[in-house]
Amino acid sequence: MKLGTMPTDVPLITIENVTKRFPGVVALDGVTFDVRAGKFHSVVGENGAGKSTLMKILSGVITDFEGTLRISGDEVRFANTRKAEAAGISIIHQELNLVEDLSAAANVFLGRERRMALGLLDDLAMQRAAATLFAELECNIRPDQPVRRLRVGDQQLVEIAKALSQDASILIMDEPTSALTESEVERLFRIIERLLTRGVTIVYISHKLDEVFRRSDRITVLRDGKHVRTMARGETSPRELAHLMVGREISSFHHAEGRAPGELLLNVKSLSLPWTGHARSWRLRNVSFQLRRGEVLGVAGLMGAGRTELLECLFGTSPEPPVGQIVLEGKEVHFASPADAKRAGVALVTEDRKRLGLFPQLNVRENITVCMLEEAATASLISARKERHAARESIALLSIKTPGTEAAITGLSGGNQQKAIIARWLRTHPKVLLLDDPTRGVDVGAKAELYRVIDRLCREGIGIIVTSSELPELITLCDRILVLCEGRLTGTFERGEFTEQTLMEAATRREV
Repeated sequence: MKLGTMPTDVPLITIENVTKRFPGVVALDGVTFDVRAGKFHSVVGENGAGKSTLMKILSGVITDFEGTLRISGDEVRFANTRKAEAAGISIIHQELNLVEDLSAAANVFLGRERRMALGLLDDLAMQRAAATLFAELECNIRPDQPVRRLRVGDQQLVEIAKALSQDASILIMDEPTSALTESEVERLFRIIERLLTRGVTIVYISHKLDEVFRRSDRITVLRDGKHVRTMARGETSPRELAHLMVGREISSFHHAEGRAPGELLLNVKSLSLPWTGHARSWRLRNVSFQLRRGEVLGVAGLMGAGRTELLECLFGTSPEPPVGQIVLEGKEVHFASPADAKRAGVALVTEDRKRLGLFPQLNVRENITVCMLEEAATASLISARKERHAARESIALLSIKTPGTEAAITGLSGGNQQKAIIARWLRTHPKVLLLDDPTRGVDVGAKAELYRVIDRLCREGIGIIVTSSELPELITLCDRILVLCEGRLTGTFERGEFTEQTLMEAATRREV
């Protein structure tokens, strides 16, 4: 019997007393629950709760674990991902697993390449098939485009297309919307509905409780590697679920009254970014705005609007030199590199932590202190004691879950890796802090902590520019919000003026 056609009232996946230990950490501790065929089953929990570890076991990425895994009643232990795929299981990973120098089509069919006679690669057939998948996802990715030239959101869509191409009966989605805008999330859920009608079983991991309550048939909560509860969606509420996830009540962050932006800090005049060889010619066109000390300025827009490109221009990492003026504390600046920006007091937390944020070969301490080595040096020698002190201070400040300062950064959950990168840049004592989708992949409890950190930094006089694919997040955090559409500034809203509707209207307004 094909997995996707099984009766929906019987367990398709049974997880019994699954335990997984890493050095210094018990990632999973006797987890037991089941997933029913043809259903949408959400798995939630804080960063470090064990969600991704469990999904890697289900998909054959992790093969060494204790306990029992059953599919359709038969005990299985996948030796690798190929074995899991042969059993009808496909996974969309939270951390993108793409080969940057290959095309989008080549990534979709990586390891399952289509071939012609004599074994030659049939690139045309793969490009046609990839184009069909991208059309199903309602996106405009060119199949022959190298993945390295795609933004994170488009790369995530390539991962989704890769999973769909395997015609899986069980599809595991690990934070699939972390880099998608709201309109793209709507598109993904349309795809999910079509998959469910075909009998596909969806295992969905997300920190976004609105998504969990939107479609889940059942919800499983993990906390600190242990199974807390599995329940039907109608048996719980977002507030109760958040409490179960963190083991405590989460106090909602509300925009604090009394924030009073100070003097002018950053003045951007007619900023444009060329786009050589593209029909549009400009990634950004005549964007002007100001940032004051102690202000949180949001940047909203759909994918391709230019949010990341704007921050790259301000940090000296744009693909081409920008045109226009960037005036910092009354002086025009021209950053040729991130080092120039750092010396001037500008810091950037990138949206793509895996490629552009982490130093995977360094430990937690080194990742946090890598930008403050001069401060940690004595007589030109780096003091490990000073580094450890700074790292411990940052770990406490941002509540980073780690076995210690010397732990491997790659052993931390995605959200805790993100917090380590934010900690790194805070140690440079920036005047302007650029946050590009900073809560991507961060759980509900950690988000509230980051919101409070941002508010505190703002009150200390730092000017903060933050982008986000989540409009409610910008509405919660920001004093003002800029809206971009296809590289142009289409709206500027003060607190009290912006709503999701006004921001979305501006984000889809093509003319200034």
